[in-house]
Amino acid sequence: MKFLRSLSVQVLIALAAGLAVGAVAAAYGGDPARQAIEGFEALGGLWLNALRMTVVPLIFAVLVTGIAQVSDAAATGRLAMRAVLWFVGLLLVSAVTAVLLVNGMLAVWPVGEAAAAALRAGAQAPPADIATAPDFVAWVKSLAPANPIKAAAEDAILPVVVFAVFTGFALTRLPDARGRTLLDVFQAMGEAMIVIVRWVLLAAPIGVFALGLGVGLRAGVGAAGILGQYIVVASFTGLVIAIVAYVLAVTVGRVPLGRWAQATSPVLATAFATQSSLACLPAMVERSRDDLGVPQRIANLVLPLAVAVFRMTSPAVNLAVCIFVAHVYGLQPSILQYTGAVFVALAVSVGSVGLPGQVSFIVSVAPICIALGLPIDLLPILLAVEVAPDIFRTLGNVSGDMAVTAILAKGETEAEPATQA
Repeated sequence: MKFLRSLSVQVLIALAAGLAVGAVAAAYGGDPARQAIEGFEALGGLWLNALRMTVVPLIFAVLVTGIAQVSDAAATGRLAMRAVLWFVGLLLVSAVTAVLLVNGMLAVWPVGEAAAAALRAGAQAPPADIATAPDFVAWVKSLAPANPIKAAAEDAILPVVVFAVFTGFALTRLPDARGRTLLDVFQAMGEAMIVIVRWVLLAAPIGVFALGLGVGLRAGVGAAGILGQYIVVASFTGLVIAIVAYVLAVTVGRVPLGRWAQATSPVLATAFATQSSLACLPAMVERSRDDLGVPQRIANLVLPLAVAVFRMTSPAVNLAVCIFVAHVYGLQPSILQYTGAVFVALAVSVGSVGLPGQVSFIVSVAPICIALGLPIDLLPILLAVEVAPDIFRTLGNVSGDMAVTAILAKGETEAEPATQA
């Protein structure tokens, strides 16, 4: 069957099989089965480390090139600059919304201690100092890495992100030939890391199966309920961001609700089917022009720019994943750690645009987890059930793209009479 060729489906099946086999072995296999599974589980650890080794170089490379592209886009004109400012503002709203919403949801619907212990049992315990929160002075000093290479080696992701952002902007100030040469190097490095990640992901069913065996062995079927809770929390966060986009289109863009629903419904259907903002671009341009009355020149500039550098749900859902992980481990990141994590979430949401879904999940979520002082050992297991949240990511992204386009079209229309007068 064709759907079985999907890596997401294969990984989901591998996780379910690993949980089931591990649970059966724990119940009926005795010590020989337990020892065999623990030996096979080493493959899961190897696979996880293979993913980890690409995170820092990949995030640095894609951030440098992504920030440079945004800077170039902003330099193309007033409309593009306004679009970028809206993108940045809405990404910040997305991030702050997630911090408040997800912590509120998990306060009302807390992660069960038994279920959390069951899921933790299948992953490495966090290091002893993982929950240590920096004080304000140390946090401020850490923003500028005295030694970027040392920061990268120590997984100090926020200083690495800061250095990458400055490097990206600095490259746009170099003469074209020199700046282009360095950008080509970083782009090539990022592409090489993506190739490695794709190779590693080819073994994802085996790696996730091995990790799932460990979870099932130690947790039994108790992990299934908490994975369901994760899917609900992450998906609901993406849905809320989509609703925020609707509200902005109606209130700021002054689009009647009925017309907005008519314009977005075919786009949302495409988003649901493809889980790709890029695949939705032709429909977004057509519906914005024909149903929303957006001038062709605005739709042709803003929507491709939005698909290239803007994913409204990225900070929200990525932070939702990390906050859920924090609750599973019973950790409470400090305000400073949340501040750093929001900054990292904004940066990686730009840098990871256009990456394949599984690559984007690891590249986007792992740095935020590290910024919050969280282990990343649960991420491969959560990746296995990312299919449902990813649908809501895409629905929110295309809604945000069209909402910003409608808002900018409204602003341009109102500015033209004033200019003519």
